[in-house]
Amino acid sequence: MRKINFFDTTLRDGEQSAGVNLNLKEKLEIAKQLERVGMDIIEAGFPASSPGDFRSVQEIARTIKNSSVTGLARSVKGDIDAAWEALKDGAEPRLHTFIATSPVHREYKLKMTKEQVIERAVESVKYAAKFFPIIQWSAEDACRTELDFLAEIVEKVIEAGAKVINIPDTVGYITPIEYGKIFEYLKQNVKNIDQVILSAHCHDDLGMAVANALSAVEHGAGQIEGTINGIGERAGNSALEEVAVALYIRKDYYKVETNIRLNEIKRTSDLVSKLTGMIVPPNKAIVGKNAFAHESGIHQDGVLKEKTTYEIISPELVGVQSNSLVLGKHSGRHAFRVKLKELGFTMDEEATNRLFTAFKELSEKKKELTEDDLVALVLEEQLTGEEGTYELAALQVTYGTTGVPSATVTLKTKENEEIQEAATGNGSVEAIYNTLERCLKQSVTLLDYRIQSNSGGRDALAQVYVKVNVDGIEMGGRGIAQDVLEASAKAYLNAVNRAILLKHTAKEKHQATV
Repeated sequence: MRKINFFDTTLRDGEQSAGVNLNLKEKLEIAKQLERVGMDIIEAGFPASSPGDFRSVQEIARTIKNSSVTGLARSVKGDIDAAWEALKDGAEPRLHTFIATSPVHREYKLKMTKEQVIERAVESVKYAAKFFPIIQWSAEDACRTELDFLAEIVEKVIEAGAKVINIPDTVGYITPIEYGKIFEYLKQNVKNIDQVILSAHCHDDLGMAVANALSAVEHGAGQIEGTINGIGERAGNSALEEVAVALYIRKDYYKVETNIRLNEIKRTSDLVSKLTGMIVPPNKAIVGKNAFAHESGIHQDGVLKEKTTYEIISPELVGVQSNSLVLGKHSGRHAFRVKLKELGFTMDEEATNRLFTAFKELSEKKKELTEDDLVALVLEEQLTGEEGTYELAALQVTYGTTGVPSATVTLKTKENEEIQEAATGNGSVEAIYNTLERCLKQSVTLLDYRIQSNSGGRDALAQVYVKVNVDGIEMGGRGIAQDVLEASAKAYLNAVNRAILLKHTAKEKHQATV
């Protein structure tokens, strides 16, 4: 069977989702899980975009050994140089470079002629070939590009050294039949097309990203690009878990195979959802919590008699488990370490010891500890370990149906100074956030607030996600605790700390370029 490569851009295109901002630890955890699920290529970021992105791409390239790590670069020497410096220590460094080709982009964004676009593209590929063994070239907005011009530029960049040609539906405009015809056209009109792998990168603006990706496979694409859970700019990208399962379940039709370990899909989806704060809809294909639920009496009766009557995908196939008891208060340090390794987490001795202590404390309060609880503990450890300006030292909330809710908060700064304030609000959470705003002495606008339980039961850990605007910077934050009010305060502070760090990083970058 023909092999289809999977190119994951969760850490680049996915992180461009509004309000998503992952730190280095979070990106590394996702990258390691992407390697574990079997991604052939991991696009770790855009190295030239910021010092933080450069460091993340560099660290991921040095850590990941079983997937090829790549970084994005414009058709600019400076971008390519930055990408090489970030990726050169990887097991198989590759470059993903691009330039826009459609008439609207050439005229209004690039202000370049067709000839100038071809010249720039060829120069960049030739330059990159001095460093990178594998170069992927993308025609931005390829699906709104004249087919004869697209064929011409593709042929020229292949001659210059490109090994992978990506045909992105940048704005989610095309239909599956039209998309397939582009691949057919290139195969028939580009004389050296047999020297490269054709790749599909689809956006979901019209809800056709996965259908377009599958159409590309039908018409000769050897690589599919997308993200976990379909996250990404605007309406997102092709959801790779959906493509992978579709190719497996309908292997009789597509007649292709992949390296994706399907039983790792649910764990990968959950990790990305938790770290980005982007909740998976219950009715989401493959990984939604209702994907294997049967409400109709007729459906229930059929499934009980024979699963395949209404269930074409088994929960076990994609790693959906019962999430039963995994560890208890009598579990030892060795069993704890083994379970963390099974879940795909690797950390140093100091972090493991802190985590084990937190686990023991939680096991005294919570009767049953599940895999979700352990994942939540790891995420809480990462949040605690983040370098932030403010840390929650103490929280006291007073609430009654006949009184005015109030909160008293004590914060500790990284200089070990204590700030204490109190305020009221129409509810407990508002009182906490009003108090925190007083502590911070700056205006913070709450844009979104979401709460969910980590697992079932009244003693479940609470996870709160917020999105705030701090001095014009939109930032998401997470908080995890058994008490929902404590989790709410932690989420707010996490978002503010990230916004401050981002502002500081941007200032450093500006000073370095002046």
